[in-house]
Amino acid sequence: MSEDERRREPPRARSARGRDLPEGDDEGLRRIAGTVAVVGYPNVGKSTLVNRLVGRRETVVHEERGVTRDRKQLELEWNGAAIEIVDTGGIDVGAAGDPIARQVSEQARVALAEADLVLFVVDAQLGVTSGDLEVAEIIRRSRTPVILVANKADNPRRELLDSAEMYELGLGDPFPVSAIQGSNSGDLLDLIVERLAGIEGAEREVRVGDEIGVAILGRPNVGKSSLLNALLGQPRAIVSDVPGTTRDSFDTRLELGDTTFRLIDTAGLRRKRRHRQQVEYWSEVRALHAAQRADIALVLVDAQEGLTDHDLHVADEARKAGCATIVVVSKWDIQEIDLDDLRERLQRKLRQRPVVITSSAVTGRGVERVLRTIEEVYARYTSRIGTGELNRILKEAAERRQAPLVRQRRLKLLYGAQVQTRPPRFRITVNDRRLITADYAYYLENRIREATDLESCPVIVDFIAR
Repeated sequence: MSEDERRREPPRARSARGRDLPEGDDEGLRRIAGTVAVVGYPNVGKSTLVNRLVGRRETVVHEERGVTRDRKQLELEWNGAAIEIVDTGGIDVGAAGDPIARQVSEQARVALAEADLVLFVVDAQLGVTSGDLEVAEIIRRSRTPVILVANKADNPRRELLDSAEMYELGLGDPFPVSAIQGSNSGDLLDLIVERLAGIEGAEREVRVGDEIGVAILGRPNVGKSSLLNALLGQPRAIVSDVPGTTRDSFDTRLELGDTTFRLIDTAGLRRKRRHRQQVEYWSEVRALHAAQRADIALVLVDAQEGLTDHDLHVADEARKAGCATIVVVSKWDIQEIDLDDLRERLQRKLRQRPVVITSSAVTGRGVERVLRTIEEVYARYTSRIGTGELNRILKEAAERRQAPLVRQRRLKLLYGAQVQTRPPRFRITVNDRRLITADYAYYLENRIREATDLESCPVIVDFIAR
């Protein structure tokens, strides 16, 4: 193989998350070539490599050590093969005394145990460290097939020199790549597909259904990861009393009967820009992007602190992203608050008029109700209103409250129709768009929401001229 061929970079591999998952030949099934876990010591470039292989920035990357904490599962397609790839936090055996570092390592070990193939990433510029030797021993004990990846091989003249040192790990030939420059990443994907094809049981079919995307949003330390773990019934996300423990958003599927939920844990949203450092900034970007990919937003409110302006800001961000909103009052085992007062304030402040429920991740109280409420709100979110019924609602709304006079003329509602679901969107033909006032537009939006049982849902109304 020529030097140019070895250093080729793949085109942008199509991400296959959520509704864009590649489907198999059989209806309702898709074929997966296998699951690949990316593991290694902290700060060797695992997340950068994952972003390169997937072909887009899906994980938060920063030079700060230990940015990745939770394991994050993504999907990509390469040469017709769909691959699940799992990014993990760094395994640092020496940091076992740190509770967060211990949970990070445990999550990486879970990913290692569930994988068909492991990419063991080491820093080619640093050479083999004692931490790499410890991780290599863990991988050998797992007996999972492995590809040793020598990352940061940015200088082609030093590739052989940097890689030769890796043989003492005893895991076969090192494969030099540069995740930043993209060199050899296409060949690495070719090798991954080839190795998975030779692993018995790696290829499988999984059911593809209409998933309900659920983003768990809130300010830092309100219990988002704890709620996720309670919904799943297992410690999937790292939990700590330290605010900002979750650094990135990640998707987890939960199947309950015939319903599939795609739960997205996110980093806490901070209100003031001056409080956002570089990592926090990208964490927030990923959280807002998660809301845009979701159908339902669970906005958590800490029962100990009650409803804050920050919580209202988070709920409004969910509405702007087009999500239906459910307000979940967390930590109900520690503190109970006046729900009537909370609901009244939400009704007054939030346009989507969200449903309010309580939960406790510690005791499990209200957890099943969260899932039931998601299904109920999703049914509204995806509902379609008949044209005749909508025009009857508009007529009654106009009779109940006339549009104000604008320049001695009055707005007339001529015809309405629903043009979209997820979120519900309506188009109303009027005599003159210049006669619309913001107050009357909000009035019509609320009348449509109330009359069609679309509480918790964002309702979009477009006015067009005849």
